[in-house]
Amino acid sequence: MSNVLIIDDDQDMCALLAVMVRKRGHEPTCAHTLDEGIAALSAEEFDVVFLDVNLPDGSGLDALPILSQTPSGPEVIIITGAGDADGAALAIRSGAWDYIEKPASIQHMMLPFVRALQYREEKLARSHAAGVMVLKREGIVGRSPQLLASFDLLARAAPTEASILITGETGTGKELFALAVHGNSPRASQSFVVLDCSVLPETLVESLLFGHTKGAFTGADCPREGLIKQADGGMLFLDEVGELPLSLQKAFLRVLQERRFRPLGSRTEVSSDFRLVAATNRNLSRMAAEGAFREDLLFRLRTFSIELPPLRERNGDIFELAVHHLARICERHRIGLKGFVPEFIEALTHYPWPGNVRELFHAMESAVASAHYEPTLYPKHLPEDIRIFLAQHSLIRAGQSVPPRLQPDLEPEAPLPLREYREAMDRQYLQNLMAHTRGNIRQACRLSGLSRSRLYSLLKLHGIRPTE
Repeated sequence: MSNVLIIDDDQDMCALLAVMVRKRGHEPTCAHTLDEGIAALSAEEFDVVFLDVNLPDGSGLDALPILSQTPSGPEVIIITGAGDADGAALAIRSGAWDYIEKPASIQHMMLPFVRALQYREEKLARSHAAGVMVLKREGIVGRSPQLLASFDLLARAAPTEASILITGETGTGKELFALAVHGNSPRASQSFVVLDCSVLPETLVESLLFGHTKGAFTGADCPREGLIKQADGGMLFLDEVGELPLSLQKAFLRVLQERRFRPLGSRTEVSSDFRLVAATNRNLSRMAAEGAFREDLLFRLRTFSIELPPLRERNGDIFELAVHHLARICERHRIGLKGFVPEFIEALTHYPWPGNVRELFHAMESAVASAHYEPTLYPKHLPEDIRIFLAQHSLIRAGQSVPPRLQPDLEPEAPLPLREYREAMDRQYLQNLMAHTRGNIRQACRLSGLSRSRLYSLLKLHGIRPTE
């Protein structure tokens, strides 16, 4: 017998679903608000949750991650009287088992319910049989529910031979996750070969991937093995795969399909048994729709997808990340471990980190350098652009006036769509970065971790001149 929670303010719908659940031999519990539902999940374990969207005290979609991450980890079936495509997409991305529009027949609701229970039973049986899988984290720090969800996907994907596409904003740790995939795969003892597609001229990418024979082109004084061949038996990681030239995508698609290719200047093909992991911070689906990325290649890349959460969505990891990196910095520089006042961590948790974990690490490096021989870190030691942002943001929260140019980016009157919010935060970060470095591109690349070409493309995208 399974426990089933029904969260719906429509009492007739609750009663109807409760009858269906009992007829299947399971025990239903009804809640009519989100608070009641969350309280029930905290007090008791449930296998399946029927969750309405429009509830008196909030949106079921917004609460979906909270419900899914409770100790029992139930499967959640969304039921709504106002279904829409965006809501369905958000529900599935957030881990919902299904998305059903009311009014629906009992038979229409029954099949997803039965399948969710069947899936849960099989998952629990596998878990008990195999024990808990111990993942090699490859230096990835954090225990937030968002990060653990990404690790769950990694644990499922790593033992397979499926191609994996890792997506996420700049600085979220995509290469570390690719290394973790490799380290937890059957190919862990073999080579891990990296190609950053964003930093290479189009004329060199083909030669680097496929290799070349002597005399294949001007300057080819000796034959060279390509990265695809170097990854034979191991893993090939294409970082920033969205920058892969369109002219080369067709040739690479054939390599993925056949695992054979011809080096430049060669008359014969060679084979390579490699596994592919790719990463990007770009929306490849949108690029494919616009003709900037091959749709057939996209399908091959994302046999399995892992989306990494930005640091602002895993705020609970900031303390652990800061302490971890502080210890590494102090050890590397052979100085005593520094302490910090509570306000230092408070400042870190209030900053939105548009550059994500990479920006946090650079901020910690800067703070240690600024403190020099001082034993304790204070907010004063943080980079100037972070302190300015926090000071201005505190004025906004206090209702005081701030420069009008900053208000839309920091606290709009109405919530922006997520894409626009991210673009605004990226723009603000780039403006702060260029102001902090006084337009010094080399220093900006060092602080942000971006390549020169990628930084220029982002500045152009957001209409920011490098001399700002």
